[in-house]
Amino acid sequence: KMLRAADRLKVVLNHLDRSHGAVVSFQRYTFDKGVLTPEQRIAYEENGFILIRKLVSEEDIDRFRKEFERICKREVKVPGLLIMRDVTIAKYEFVEGEKAVTKLQDFQEDSDLFRYCTLPQILKYVECFTGPNIMAMHTMLINKPPDTGKKTSRHPMHQDLHYFPFRPADRIVCSWTAMEKVHRGNGCLVVLPGSHHGTLQEHDYPEWEGGVNKMYHGVRNYGPNHPRVHLEMEKGDTVLFHPLLIHGSGMNQTEGFRKAISCHYASSDCYYIDVKGTTQENISNEVKELAAKKYGVDDTVSFQDTWALRGRLVQGNRTSM
Repeated sequence: KMLRAADRLKVVLNHLDRSHGAVVSFQRYTFDKGVLTPEQRIAYEENGFILIRKLVSEEDIDRFRKEFERICKREVKVPGLLIMRDVTIAKYEFVEGEKAVTKLQDFQEDSDLFRYCTLPQILKYVECFTGPNIMAMHTMLINKPPDTGKKTSRHPMHQDLHYFPFRPADRIVCSWTAMEKVHRGNGCLVVLPGSHHGTLQEHDYPEWEGGVNKMYHGVRNYGPNHPRVHLEMEKGDTVLFHPLLIHGSGMNQTEGFRKAISCHYASSDCYYIDVKGTTQENISNEVKELAAKKYGVDDTVSFQDTWALRGRLVQGNRTSM
């Protein structure tokens, strides 16, 4: 007798429990919204990420690119936007425009860029991980520069949960969309499949000879022999991944910039935690120092406050966050 898809998934996950000794619950990581196939649910349960081809249209991506260029040319000023430059490029004042900017962070006040976070075709997938009440918590447009020879264009292997003072981790997901062809040559994402089954590891700046970009913390210890997957993607392809998944990116060895846009979503049912005395205390102190310097806030503003100010409801009700 033919089993329904959901029943087949239960059987497979029960088999995974027995064969790998993994503590995998049927609905630990995903909800059955009729969007993810059984195979996609299994892949996320087992690996911590899924790749959706051509999820975002070329028209939308071109619109994001044009707004990025306007910001780089200083034609528009966005409140709260953090504009970042590579540690080696930042030493040269004559570098201007798009070539000077390696990342835009916190673009929630820019309606053209924030449109990415509200795209229905993305939210229908996000709901499978967060549930119906969805907050857009962290926004980035990454413009990975050609490496200067110092290897600073790479991003150390890390877990995104290191930066987040909210839980539970299983109700957080990142959507990361390639704005052009992304491959090993220009520094595609590298992931360690299954690493989301572990715990949050200690992070700090890696000791790299060429220097490290601001807030590019890396995992202190992870298995160097753990299997890796290089996520080569076409324009519009989107990867959704768990905040405990260990990932990073290699050097951009081409002459062009490699662009991607991303948003971290969380269920509005999530709650804030105190990270004092934990492995996250170092990033908490760094963020508060940056907030004091950039926005003039005093030390009564907590790490949690900096996130609450940036979060935006994109679907459902704002229940807790």
